[in-house]
Amino acid sequence: MIKMGIIGMSLGNAHPYSWSSIINGVFDAGEITKIGYPAVANYLEANKDTLGISNAKVTCVWTQNREISESIAKSSKIPRIVNKLEDMAPLVDAILLSRDDPENHVAMAKPFLDAGIPIFIDKPLANTKEDLQYFADENAKGKLIMSCSSMRYANETRIVKQEIDSLGKLELATAVGKKDWIKYGVHIVEGLFALLNDPKPMCVKSIGKKNKEIVYIGFANGFQATIHLFMDITGTFQISLFGQQGWRLMDIKNSYSMFRDNIMEFVKSVEQGSSRLSFHKTENIIRTIIAAIESSKQGGKTIDMSKF
Repeated sequence: MIKMGIIGMSLGNAHPYSWSSIINGVFDAGEITKIGYPAVANYLEANKDTLGISNAKVTCVWTQNREISESIAKSSKIPRIVNKLEDMAPLVDAILLSRDDPENHVAMAKPFLDAGIPIFIDKPLANTKEDLQYFADENAKGKLIMSCSSMRYANETRIVKQEIDSLGKLELATAVGKKDWIKYGVHIVEGLFALLNDPKPMCVKSIGKKNKEIVYIGFANGFQATIHLFMDITGTFQISLFGQQGWRLMDIKNSYSMFRDNIMEFVKSVEQGSSRLSFHKTENIIRTIIAAIESSKQGGKTIDMSKF
């Protein structure tokens, strides 16, 4: 049995609740709804027959607020709350750092990486080149680091991936999502890159503005993608893929399925002692996210990825 510790929580990110419930196989719908996540309670209820991962349990929780820690523990029957982040290290076999504020990831991951404990870090792994380099260096030392958006495991994109050859030569992808580039753009980039077998972009350019972010990504062979993140539209994640012989629209909605598959991939990684997701794929995606940030800072300058 893999003993897991879960670290939370950042504003608006329900993963400490949902992921603990998916692993432990239990949830308190009333508690999750009370804290402000009725949609999470609904999808856990709809999928309760598949809750639970037999060879793993969340046994410890830490957040920056004792009351929140108690709420998460109550919701998914986590037996232990620790008062200090670093107190968790000797108690667990693996860590889920389920916060999506990348500016805190290095500080929160470091005690566990120093102790050689496998860690999954919620998306985005980093939002600066310096923090990304820290994780790349730790990976090079043999530390087990897995980080991605669960959109990598979305059933909606996997179905299209099976038939992608029927579209002919791919020319264009367009994608639309709600909220901001740093925390939510990574969802779409991860989903798109996984669909296309993780290509390396040649250039990245931010052409939008605050709360209406548009990012252009150019690839080899003329393939292009535009990603739109608008703060004030209704909630959605859509990817459209256009080829010379056909097209497909992916309307990505099944959060539970992708979360469960993501968690199971991490559990399998811990069991085998190495990440089943190559760190280089994660690095490629995060570099793309950071390049768009840099482009925006420079007034929409095109970033040459071979020099970035």
